[in-house]
Amino acid sequence: MYDLLVVGAGPYGLSIASHAATAGLDMRVLGRPMASWRSHMARGMYLKSEPWASNLADPEGRWRLDAYCSASGLTARHAEPIPVETFAEYGLWFARNAVPEVDERMVSRVAAGPVGFEAVTEDGEVLRARTVALAVGVMPFTEVPRPLRGLHPGLVTHSSRHSDLGRFRGMDVTVIGGGQAAVETAALLAEQGTRVRVLARAQRLRWNDVPPPMQRLWWQSARTPHSGLGCGWRNWFYAERPDLFRRLPEATRTRIAATALGPAGAWWVRDRVEPVVEMLLGREVVAARAVPGGVRLETVDRAGELGYLDTEHVIAATGFRPALDRLDLLSEELRASLTTTADGSPAVGRGFESSCHGLFLAGLLTASSFGPAMRFVHGATFTATTLVRGVRHRLRTAALPAQVIPVPVGRWHAEAP
Repeated sequence: MYDLLVVGAGPYGLSIASHAATAGLDMRVLGRPMASWRSHMARGMYLKSEPWASNLADPEGRWRLDAYCSASGLTARHAEPIPVETFAEYGLWFARNAVPEVDERMVSRVAAGPVGFEAVTEDGEVLRARTVALAVGVMPFTEVPRPLRGLHPGLVTHSSRHSDLGRFRGMDVTVIGGGQAAVETAALLAEQGTRVRVLARAQRLRWNDVPPPMQRLWWQSARTPHSGLGCGWRNWFYAERPDLFRRLPEATRTRIAATALGPAGAWWVRDRVEPVVEMLLGREVVAARAVPGGVRLETVDRAGELGYLDTEHVIAATGFRPALDRLDLLSEELRASLTTTADGSPAVGRGFESSCHGLFLAGLLTASSFGPAMRFVHGATFTATTLVRGVRHRLRTAALPAQVIPVPVGRWHAEAP
């Protein structure tokens, strides 16, 4: 029986595994390393976050992105975006150097066992562990607008389903959304000869500013400090103090997690979009149906005026909704036993432990507890150090069977380790 199973091998899972191995835990990490970055992002995309804020986390800080770039003859400079392909290769390099061998089998089910937990791999092997850390990334939580659900995948797809946009050359495509995924997808489509438009509810698109230099006058840095989530004290708080964010009232936390750092395009993609991509702003899709040659969208603007649009394919760049009911990996019994927050995501204590003893969560699922940083690679450092500390505490305090903590969320949060 292992001390810890890490389920997921993206930035969070690999960072947790590196810290757990250094802490001497008997652990195993399962999953395809950097799978979503390698298979669910279109070629030609770039990281929106700064290179210095995109490090996976090992305890000694040796295996940083800039170290990988230096060893590979590449550059990692402030205000110069990193290609997604480079970041994916960096993650594989990190896995080879900072993590024990990764078992690349996928886990199909996690359930409570007589002692601890049982994880079933895709080929049917059952692995047992006293604790489990779920770092499943964002792919279980893709969000498609309700009117588009149920249409054939040949007509509607989520933006995360495309590592290669080449299939859309010469077609007419509508991208729904107003954030980075939408505008960058539209830019790539336009650059390959696709007739493309962006349709968004917002009256205008928001664009991030060019970041100021790292070295500035002291008073400029004091007024708007750099952080892993952008400039300004509010972003600094989200990025650097997730421990304090967790102490905010639950209603405040869930509101901030849902609205802070809202949809916006990176400064470096703006000139690739505005001159060449049609913008249909201030409109929302209220109905959709298949028609010969594609799909017909019925839209409404804020004045209530209806409109119609025929297109060959719709790409929903509409983000992700982290909710417990989408965690099909967990057994029905285990999923039903977990306490949730107001937005439907699982509640976690200060060590990232859920309301089931020994079950730890990481990444997007924990944004309503620890803040917007958990939506970005930058949050992996805090998560890995804090979660592994929580695992060690749990291993010291109980020989677990997996138990549900039978107390309300507010009281449980105050008492959780």
